[in-house]
Amino acid sequence: MRFQNAALGAAGLAAFLALGEAVPRLGLVKEEYFPPTSRIASAFADELSDGAFWTALGDTLTGWALGLAIAVSAGIVIGVVVSVVPYLREATASTIEFLRPIPSVALIPLAVLLYGSELRSVLLLVVYAAFWQVLIQTLYGVQDVDPVADETARSYGLGTWARIRHVLWPTALPYVMTGVRLAAAVALILAITGELVIGAPGLGARIAVAQNSQAVPEMYALIVVTGLLGLLINVGARTVERRALAWHQSVRGEVTV
Repeated sequence: MRFQNAALGAAGLAAFLALGEAVPRLGLVKEEYFPPTSRIASAFADELSDGAFWTALGDTLTGWALGLAIAVSAGIVIGVVVSVVPYLREATASTIEFLRPIPSVALIPLAVLLYGSELRSVLLLVVYAAFWQVLIQTLYGVQDVDPVADETARSYGLGTWARIRHVLWPTALPYVMTGVRLAAAVALILAITGELVIGAPGLGARIAVAQNSQAVPEMYALIVVTGLLGLLINVGARTVERRALAWHQSVRGEVTV
């Protein structure tokens, strides 16, 4: 089954690449706007041999990783504290619902005003966007704790931290891992967007330079790189999720199937 799925995926990718080669060659779109796949592949190879490309990739990954780490840590800690402290969930509900829908890109003027085109501007956008993914999932996970299990833990004399470790955390972990997986993708999107709009060092800024200089094949090659980067991050996040939840019935059932 896995071999068949891999073969179908490879066939679909090959067809997509062939279509990308044929459409501009047949004159359906202008090559200066959408170059053939072969030209994009050539530009992609040139990028891989350019040291500046690897520097930009490192800058993007740095902003993504730091922002994601801050957002995950803050989201988990704040989510647990808000959920376990009496009346704090109700007191913060309206504030959370007010701040959460604000698009991170709306903070770009604020980021530029505070930090200019530095890495900290990208971090502000990444942390703000990824934080809500983790926080909301953590809140949902804590709310899903079985009250009978919690009362049983209390009756056995378990303290607050013991209940968090043995009752709350195992219940909330599947939700938290979902939030981390979503946050990883959102963090990459905001990192690229911030670099593209603000001009902070990274792949986004390199895409903007290629666009402004009419280097269309190079621009598409860099876009392909961001797509591959997103794919790798998603696969990595799913792998971490499966390993962290190897004991959970959802993952065990997935492995069995």
